[in-house]
Order: sequence, then C-alpha cells, then structure tokens
Amino acid sequence: MGEETKKPYSSLDAKPNADSLIKPGELVDLVEVTPLTLNDRRIYNLMLEHAWDEIDKPVVHHVSKAVLRGSHNSNDRIGESVERLMRAIVKVSVLKDGEPAIERVQLLGGNIELEQPDGMLYYEIPRALRRIIKNSTVFARLQKEVMFALSSKYALTLYEMVQKRGNLRFKSYEKFTLEEIRGIMGVPKGKLTTWSNLNLRALSPAVDEVNALSDYEVSLKPYKEGRRVAGVMLEWTRKSAAGQSAADRELEYSKVGRKARIEGRAEPVIEQPKLKPRPAWLDRAGEALRTETYETAKLRFPGYDIYHVESEWRQWMADKEAPREPDKAYLAFFRKFAERNPI
Repeated sequence: MGEETKKPYSSLDAKPNADSLIKPGELVDLVEVTPLTLNDRRIYNLMLEHAWDEIDKPVVHHVSKAVLRGSHNSNDRIGESVERLMRAIVKVSVLKDGEPAIERVQLLGGNIELEQPDGMLYYEIPRALRRIIKNSTVFARLQKEVMFALSSKYALTLYEMVQKRGNLRFKSYEKFTLEEIRGIMGVPKGKLTTWSNLNLRALSPAVDEVNALSDYEVSLKPYKEGRRVAGVMLEWTRKSAAGQSAADRELEYSKVGRKARIEGRAEPVIEQPKLKPRPAWLDRAGEALRTETYETAKLRFPGYDIYHVESEWRQWMADKEAPREPDKAYLAFFRKFAERNPI
C-alpha cells in the first residue's frame, strides 16, 4: 500500500481563541483599490473572526455591534465602516490554472443592521472571497490586544504582514518595491509620493509601534536602483523573552505618553506591583507562570487574587489541551473571569 498523500494545512484548520484571531494570508497582502481606515480594518478583522467557523459557506453570519464598536460609545462608526467595506475593491494575488494572477474582489456582501444600540449585524462574505479563503494555506494569527493598541492603519498592516511571515522556518526577510509596499499599506493615490514622506509619515512610525507592542523586532530598510530608492527590505526576528515581556508591559500602560516612550522622549514606566509569594498548594496544580505575567495580571485586574484566579483557570483547563502559550491563555481567562465576577 503506497504512502498516503498528506493533506496540505489549510488556514481554516487554524482556530481563533480568546486572545487572537485568524486572518488568511491573501487578505493580509491585498492591495486596496478603495482605501480603508484603521477602524475599518479592525472591524473587518472582527467580522472575519465571528464568521470563521463557517466562513467558506454561503451563510449569513452575525456579530453584536457592541463587539465591533469596542471602547466607542456610538455605533455611527460601525455603519460608516460597513459601508466603506461594502464599497471596497481589493486586489488579491492568486493562482489561476497554476499561473500567478490578480483577482479583484469585494470584501463584504449584503448586510442587515438591527437598530437597537446593542443589536446584531448580519452579513455575508462574497462568493469569490469565500473561495479564496477556502483555498488559503498561509495565515496570520493576530493578537487582539495588539490590534487595538496600534494607532495607525500602517502599523496594523505591518503587524499583520509580520504575523503572516513570522513562523516561516527558512526566511526572515522579503523585498517589496515601493509600488508594492504602498499598495499593501493602503497609501491613498497622490499621498506620500516621495520616499522621504512615505518613510517619515507611514513606514518609520509603523515600525516603531510594531517593535514596541508585538512579539517581533521589525525593520523596513530601503534599497536603491541607481540613485533612487526602489523599494524596501522587510526583516523580522522573534523577540527574546525579555523583549516580549517589555512589549507586554507597554500594552498594560496607558496610551497617554506612549508615543513619547516609543520615541525615547520620556522615561519608561518602571513601577512594578508588589506580589505576594505564590502559595505552595498551587504548585501541585502546575508549574508557575512568568513573574511578568503575574505582575501584568495585578496591574490589569486590581483587587483580584491572582493566584485564586490561576487555580480557577487550571481547573477549567484540566480536561482541555494544554495551551501553546500558557501565560497569554491565563490572562485571557482572567479577563473573562473578571467580566463574570466584577468586584
């Protein structure tokens, strides 16, 4: 009996969790014909997450407007974003009969928005896009906390690009022409037309934010053809444990002053919460998490017993598969626990 043909890994095999969502690689490196805003991109990512279990099927999906609006009190931005997403045409790199091709598709189909403030939004994924997603084999896993912390669409797009490529085993850089990087970043036509403006206004600030808040160290270095800048080299390296801890800490601090901290114009916040020793009885439940994780929990959820919540989390996890990143899984559980058990 011959060897079984191994089925290629599909993006649909990856699953969202409490802290992260999945975005097919084809939707990361797409080129916007109709430019979108940062809020549009965030909302669309959440719509993909809520449709994920049946995203390749011709069904109507739904999500609460409260989820989409995040920290904003008004639903006005949701309606505006939905309408822009319906009008948005994007160019996606695909294969047609084995040949590289560009496919132009709409991002969002018909939808119905219930009028009550916390009502549902019902929506459809267009057929052509469903097919692209079904055939996808490369994806980005996006941490929702990072997605909401990034302050520009250029930073969010760069973050998605790196998350798509970060797990490649034999590759840590990729070249893009200026036309390609402008298209993927969604720079509007006629804007930031010179390299100096593009770098100053879009690329450099995006690199600084992604380096401050994500799990990767990233750079965008220009390369020349003759005397002119022809494109950029994207390079990425996963951070050390210390670097990841620094990013986790920055995510916990207020956004106020973050730009100055990133640019080195302000002293970093060094206050650390005082931790009680982890109780000995908890050692029987599992190995301790990182000290930085307990400090983060103390900062994020003041007033709660972090070790009691750890015990609750470990009991809840007892009959489940061990998480790849237990520290992040614990913090995600803590968030849900605090919502269900307000002080």
